[in-house]
Amino acid sequence: MSQLYVAVLAVIVIVLLGVAVNRTLRVKTKADYLVAGRSLSAWVLVLTLLTSWIGAGSLFAGAENAYRNGFAALWQPAGGWVGLLLIYFIAPRARKFAQFTLPDLLEARYNQAARVLGTIAILFAFTAITSYQFRGGGDVLHLIFPATVTSNLGTFIIAAFVIVTTAMAGMSSVAYMDVVIGTTVTVICIVAAPMLLAATGGWSGLHAALPHQYFEVLGNYRLSPAGHQESVSMGLVRAMEFFVPTLLLMLGNQVMYQKFFSARSERDARISVVGWTLGTLVLETLIIAIAVFGRALYPAGEVARAPREIIPYTARHGLPALMGALLLGAVFAKVISTASNYLFSPATNLVNDIFVRYLAPGASNKRVLIVSRLAVVLLGCWALYQAVYAQSILAKMLYAYTIYSAALTPVVLAAFYSKRATAWGAVAAIATGTAVTLAWDNVALKAALRLPPILAQRDAIFPALFAAIVALIVVSWLTPSPTAEQLAQFSEREQQPMAP
Repeated sequence: MSQLYVAVLAVIVIVLLGVAVNRTLRVKTKADYLVAGRSLSAWVLVLTLLTSWIGAGSLFAGAENAYRNGFAALWQPAGGWVGLLLIYFIAPRARKFAQFTLPDLLEARYNQAARVLGTIAILFAFTAITSYQFRGGGDVLHLIFPATVTSNLGTFIIAAFVIVTTAMAGMSSVAYMDVVIGTTVTVICIVAAPMLLAATGGWSGLHAALPHQYFEVLGNYRLSPAGHQESVSMGLVRAMEFFVPTLLLMLGNQVMYQKFFSARSERDARISVVGWTLGTLVLETLIIAIAVFGRALYPAGEVARAPREIIPYTARHGLPALMGALLLGAVFAKVISTASNYLFSPATNLVNDIFVRYLAPGASNKRVLIVSRLAVVLLGCWALYQAVYAQSILAKMLYAYTIYSAALTPVVLAAFYSKRATAWGAVAAIATGTAVTLAWDNVALKAALRLPPILAQRDAIFPALFAAIVALIVVSWLTPSPTAEQLAQFSEREQQPMAP
């Protein structure tokens, strides 16, 4: 059986390397590297958006959530589904703007300070997201080779592979690897989910094997940290702590905007959102279901101590050898894809928003490409450092989502839809959202502030988001309105007619 797993992983690695090498040979300019020459068609966008969104955050953090809370874990991806409905209207505007990074947008609509602070927030959030992709990939390798590869060693191996392939061809490499991975993962999950449901004894067997809370809307979210039943309102607050960060990350996600900037046209950007919505709805639901089925099959033992591993563990032990190898290989590939996306994205910030903007405005394409690849390596090493010390993928995910959601999403949405949001209002919001998120987990600080337990035990998303929005509104009200030139490039323009 081990030879089968090795063969599947070898095929995946060879295919991904082949795609990376092929796309590297086509990269000649800064635009080729950062936004794939603005050439991505709608179907390529669908698969690269789907693959970049669903990674270790879903396969490990979301699965851990499902293992502990049952189908109530769907609150987490539901935030993304609602966000996608709104993104349908944002995508054409983003493609019209057609720059390279989200801080490009922040400077055009606000000022240079917003650009710099936005870059800092993105670096914190996206390297954290990359770090738990590395950790999840290390877990997969450990499950396949338990005698020879520890989780930490696997983390280093995954990090090295991702850093090398991402540095080679940039967005072009990332997007076309995603086409291969996205297609493979979707097909395998569609086949594997009913097989695992049958292994539990069908719906009746599943209900018999799991606590009744696993089938309730709020599941175990109504349990206090001490395990006592709480009110429905407190359960809903906990559900919102998963829903809201996911929603806001989706709406302000730089990876998404960069791919819209890479689209061949505004029409391709808008069409891609429809396919992305359908794919995300199906795939995220299947992932949660597979984790719940795994909980019914393996309620105790090794995986109960590390529930984040439930999907790869179930693939290894709960499916026929070939299907298990394919599902495990799909998880492996998915982690690599998402790590590549969230590593590449902040690297473009360092290059476009710091190096080209301030240090070498006239740099040649060759010099930009060299610096871009060095930035990928530098940030990859930082993400690896975080991965080694990350204890909980679920906690790391919430931290990363919160810092991005609170600091950036409000000002990004205001850029497109508010004529009153000002430059200094945006600066205040980004700084406040970042600071509150970073400070919220400081136990000594919360003790010094004497916060009541009902607040101190909550995640940072609501206080950070509230503080950022208040800062945006108040400071915007106290400072002069933006100029007509700042507003013009974000206003609604006549849409191109849709082709029949």
